[in-house]
Amino acid sequence: MLSKFMQLGRQISGGLFSWLPSDTWIARWTGGANHLEDLGRAGENVAARFLWRQGYRILERGHRQRLGEIDLIALDGRQLVFVEVKTWRSDDHADPAEAVDFRKQEKLTRAALTYLKEKQLLEQPARFDVVSIVWPEDQQRPSDIRHFVNAFEAVGHGQFFR
Repeated sequence: MLSKFMQLGRQISGGLFSWLPSDTWIARWTGGANHLEDLGRAGENVAARFLWRQGYRILERGHRQRLGEIDLIALDGRQLVFVEVKTWRSDDHADPAEAVDFRKQEKLTRAALTYLKEKQLLEQPARFDVVSIVWPEDQQRPSDIRHFVNAFEAVGHGQFFR
């Protein structure tokens, strides 16, 4: 029950503790009121700008639905692109893109399928890209941006999938 309350608080206020001044003990304990959410949002903005410079047309940011969130939805020519953005402070142990594991791919696939159904775009060519961003804490800008085009195939069961 508490986790549902926390999710609701995060949806309503952008973070359960976002109303607290940054110098309170809870803000220090959580690494800043919305430290990870802010990093993720900043990464999504950088990724959108990066893709726009590559000629993509950004259609939606942070598309939320019951099945999850799609960070960016864009058009690359006539192809619809669902983009997952991963922003980390360091890539010492792994590339941020490696966090898009099989379970995350399934979740993104279901969310994309729901989006295509809602918008009546099931015949539209689509793909999944991943943008990996490394943004060290002591820097004003990311040190590394990697774009993985067609990073994975749709994952799931049923006639829609292979």
